[in-house]
Amino acid sequence: MSTKQIEEFKDQVDIPEGVTVTVNKHMVSFVGPLGKTHKSFRNIPINIEVNEGKVLLTAINQKKKDYAILHTARSIIRNICEGLVTGYTIKMKVVFSHFPITVKVEGKKILIENFQGERAPRITHSVGNTKVIPKGEDVILTGEVWTDVTQTAANIELKSKVKNKDHRVFLDGIYSFEKNKGIEK
Repeated sequence: MSTKQIEEFKDQVDIPEGVTVTVNKHMVSFVGPLGKTHKSFRNIPINIEVNEGKVLLTAINQKKKDYAILHTARSIIRNICEGLVTGYTIKMKVVFSHFPITVKVEGKKILIENFQGERAPRITHSVGNTKVIPKGEDVILTGEVWTDVTQTAANIELKSKVKNKDHRVFLDGIYSFEKNKGIEK
């Protein structure tokens, strides 16, 4: 295999100012101005090193699949570093036609009450350090880790899904309509 092909299986991520990254075997810890988090790369076959403000990634094997996994790991690390500096925001809209839906937050629990007139609330949970703020007919999700914020939004959308009815007619639910970098207050 030529040296050019071997260089393709190496990549690096620049660490922004104010963010520190430490590696302990397969566990990568991040500390930034907005908080701290960690990510396990145990199931991803790459070697990770931190050197002079850069995270160096090397694939263990030289197959097409390993090339793709290497760039996935690069994107995960880059998104976490960016999120610890700027953060992420997702805005969701509460849509209903007859029964007014209310969203309440109790710790990590998110309660969706009066969905299609149901007596018991539908309950879902926020993932990671994601903050859920209901404001009238909007629900604002903010956090440092993009995967946690988007997974929380997906959990809310799935819990407010209409079942056993025609989804073209019954449009009730909570839907995301805006995704931004930066934490909105």
